[in-house]
Amino acid sequence: MSNSKRQIKLGAFLMETGHHIAAWRHPDTHASGGLDFQHYAQLAQIAERAKFDTIFFADSVSVRDTNLPSLSRTARADHFEPLTLLSALSVVTRNIGLIATVSTTFNEPYNLARKFASLDHLSGGRSGWNLVTSSTESEALNFSFDQHPEHGERYERAKEFHDVVAGLWDSWEDDAFLRDKESGVYFDPGKLHVLNHRGKHFKVRGPLNVARSPQGSPVVVQAGASEAGKELAAQTAEVVFVAHQTLEEAQAFYRDLKGRLARYGRQPDHLKIMPGIFPVIGRTEEEARAKFDALQALIHPTVGLSLLANMSGGVDLSSYPVDGPFPELPETNGGKSRQRLLLDLARRENLTIRDLYLRIAGARGHQQVIGTPQSIADQLQQWFEEDGADGFNIMSPWLPGGLSEFAELVVPELQRRGLFRTEYEGHTLRENLGLPRPVNRHVLARKERAAVAIR
Repeated sequence: MSNSKRQIKLGAFLMETGHHIAAWRHPDTHASGGLDFQHYAQLAQIAERAKFDTIFFADSVSVRDTNLPSLSRTARADHFEPLTLLSALSVVTRNIGLIATVSTTFNEPYNLARKFASLDHLSGGRSGWNLVTSSTESEALNFSFDQHPEHGERYERAKEFHDVVAGLWDSWEDDAFLRDKESGVYFDPGKLHVLNHRGKHFKVRGPLNVARSPQGSPVVVQAGASEAGKELAAQTAEVVFVAHQTLEEAQAFYRDLKGRLARYGRQPDHLKIMPGIFPVIGRTEEEARAKFDALQALIHPTVGLSLLANMSGGVDLSSYPVDGPFPELPETNGGKSRQRLLLDLARRENLTIRDLYLRIAGARGHQQVIGTPQSIADQLQQWFEEDGADGFNIMSPWLPGGLSEFAELVVPELQRRGLFRTEYEGHTLRENLGLPRPVNRHVLARKERAAVAIR
């Protein structure tokens, strides 16, 4: 059993055949893994045996790349809808958390609240919602929009969306359902609460037709690093997934975000910050580098340029010389933080366009670490102990091999250092992450009224 000292949290960020843009071409990957349940079941069980806190799926509601020559050379065009997949994976796992991305831009709060509450019951309290705002024009075109909503409007909607979902999750008190056959009373009507939300973006009566979930509410995850994204995270998030290139960047973000919590009545430890890490592992530095170089050799230039365009807010880079400097980019209506990260990286390391797409082909702006289990553990330990992270989202280069190597080589090294658990602390995602179970707002209000009456 883990001791009581602070320990690293680990998420397995699973992406079809792996995070490297050419992973599907690796000789040891399952090229059609994106639509193979047994592939994902194997990955979830590898992560659970290693005592990872969670598995995590990103998502978008479109085929993102409209560049057909590039799209036809990547394995990102077909994959499961993540909530459906996690519901199935809940049956073949027992302890690991199950986090899915669902956008607030092209969904409705009631449907989302119902689905995640259902997953929490199915899994015995292991669900988490990665709250995002959609960022690509291609998604808008699938939902009767001619253009993507503005960045500020998307975040304004996201905040109200979260408030509605949180209210719906508190529709029922924990002990509302009596199911008393003798008296014939199925639930206590005094412990049912109708939301009656009326706001700028949503009108939702409620209540939710799912009982309060085992965790009180699913864990809320957030991934934005823009100013609007950080403020939303400070108000709503319990875990933040983020991309950083340097320890200094990570520390500045950590201080900034944790420092915002007090004005929302929150404690610093009630938000876990988990940067993405793309590890390429070898028993020697030379072996690790050879593995990485073999993956890099599989990248087609068309794919590299398209990846840059997608990550830079949809800016077409085809008119610029590929071996020339990365240009200044116009502000777009896409994601802000990742565009800024690309520009900063290109300037800091004096990268050409080709250099930059090779640099991000695996980690897509997250930290890339190539080395031995010991050297990778050294970096994770430094970022953790020097307040750059509470844990890490592991982005395996190819699957299943990259995840197996991390589980078999790096996790034992972290355990030897006392930095990672050897057994799960509990059965729910909140218990394992060290997050409090929220008190139903109506119960809390009743207790506060009683306390005032006594005074």
